[in-house]
Amino acid sequence: MIPVCRLDDLPAGESVRIDTAPPIAVFNADGELYAIDDTCTHQDASLSEGWLEGCLVECPLHAASFDLRTGLPTCLPARRAVRTHRVTVDDGMVHVHVATEVFAEVAAEEEGTAA
Repeated sequence: MIPVCRLDDLPAGESVRIDTAPPIAVFNADGELYAIDDTCTHQDASLSEGWLEGCLVECPLHAASFDLRTGLPTCLPARRAVRTHRVTVDDGMVHVHVATEVFAEVAAEEEGTAA
């Protein structure tokens, strides 16, 4: 579990980057908190510097878009998902619980084997 920031320091529509390996971006999408790997899977660009609209973040480099809930790309040029991470708030402090891999259903959808 990684402490990120105080909830009051992450207003709706904003993001923060955690300098982990790999970096993680935490977003406040209209009051819901999401965390994904910060690096676009198409090309090295920080998603925390992208544009947030609802539960989607648009990469600032080539406009690939990712769903913060699943990590799946929603348009080209990105084709691979980013990892998603669980976010909790304890006593006003935001924490990220780092995932070890892309969730199975996301991997299956990427490979075209989802039911």
